Amino acid sequence: MKKHVKKIITLALVALLLSVNVSAFAAPLLIGVPDDGTNQSRAIKLLETAGLITVDPAVGYSPEIKDITSYIYDIEVMPISANTLTATLPDFAASTINGTYAVPYGLIPSKDALIIESQNEGSGNPYVNIIVARTAEKDSETYKTIVEAYHTQEVAQYLLLKYNEAYFPAFPYDTEFTAGEEFLAGIDEYVSDKAGKTVVKVGVCGSANGQWNAVQKILDERNANIYIELVEFDAYNLPNEALHSGEIDLNAFQHVSFLEKDCAGNNFDLTVIADTLIAPLSLYSKQFDSLDALKNAAGLVK
Repeated sequence: MKKHVKKIITLALVALLLSVNVSAFAAPLLIGVPDDGTNQSRAIKLLETAGLITVDPAVGYSPEIKDITSYIYDIEVMPISANTLTATLPDFAASTINGTYAVPYGLIPSKDALIIESQNEGSGNPYVNIIVARTAEKDSETYKTIVEAYHTQEVAQYLLLKYNEAYFPAFPYDTEFTAGEEFLAGIDEYVSDKAGKTVVKVGVCGSANGQWNAVQKILDERNANIYIELVEFDAYNLPNEALHSGEIDLNAFQHVSFLEKDCAGNNFDLTVIADTLIAPLSLYSKQFDSLDALKNAAGLVK
């Protein structure tokens, strides 16, 4: 009789354990974010847009982890070096990764991202990349002509095709087009003659600047008599100083937020004359195929 009672009690305990919500004991899902200031702020805002967290509105577009006011879902935000987020993606429930790192790794924002940072023109996104001039020269007719050449369908197509969605145009363009490898080759192989033209030195960083060859081709086709001379810098703290000092005429390497902070910290009198592109930060996952799946696995914070 005692054995039967013991068996009944054991079965009752098992049934009780099985009825308990195991998610209450599960660890929060880890979400990787870049550990550098600007991109970490972007990541936090993206997680807010995804509906995973809430953020103190007083901090605007520059939140830190301490500015997260609540976790809507049971997640934990973990900062790590931006250039390791792709390699460590399988170790996280999801990670926010910039297109500059994601695309070379084989991730395509439109196909693989759970959510993509807003890239539309006029969206108010302070991370849109820009062309910058000295404020005193912002109305230069030469610069206006360059901007008009940049804001063309050809440049938009080049950005999308050449960089496989690492960058999106930050100006209006037709998303329906059929250009391909021949189109890219025509721009990449184009050589302009500098002789007799007004030379405009444009400061850039990194290697993804082929779109300026497209701009040059358009300027020549329009007989603008302007020659774009790219001046490459190997550090992001240099082009604004070079523009301020007159070493270059324009630069195109940064987003709005970076410019504002750099000007405030160094008393540079520089201004935006045009939007160019955005390298959207996106949320990727190897474990979940949708944002809803991620949320269901995390569960609401009670």
